[in-house]
Amino acid sequence: MAANSRLTIATHALAWLALAQRRGQEVLTSDQIAASVNTNPVIIRRSLGDLRRAGLVTVRHGAGAGWSLARPPEEITLRQVYDAVAAEPPFGLHHTEPNLKCPVGRGIRPALSAVYVRVEQAMQQELATTSIADVLRESLMR
Repeated sequence: MAANSRLTIATHALAWLALAQRRGQEVLTSDQIAASVNTNPVIIRRSLGDLRRAGLVTVRHGAGAGWSLARPPEEITLRQVYDAVAAEPPFGLHHTEPNLKCPVGRGIRPALSAVYVRVEQAMQQELATTSIADVLRESLMR
């Protein structure tokens, strides 16, 4: 089972954009961001597209083309990033219906659904307390 890295890739891209901005470089290309993340620029463009639709980044076309933060990194929370890129909830239920004649099979989905809702709410509350500026600060300290 593979972990979903969408939040991590998007957060990395935003922190890199924040550092570039701090250093006086207003825009970065998707190739520059992909080099930092060490992934294909197509994956970065897809992620940045999600972030643009959420109002977290802007794109400039033509001469001096590239991506930049749409607001200060202190004002972008990981919750906003999560909401922009998380296509699926962090936990999923069975892909097929469990055996409803089994006492566990009959009740497992409702039991786990309630737990998963609470876990996701707690996760989202925690993500809301961390900004891109916080992530950048922690990254540079290491």
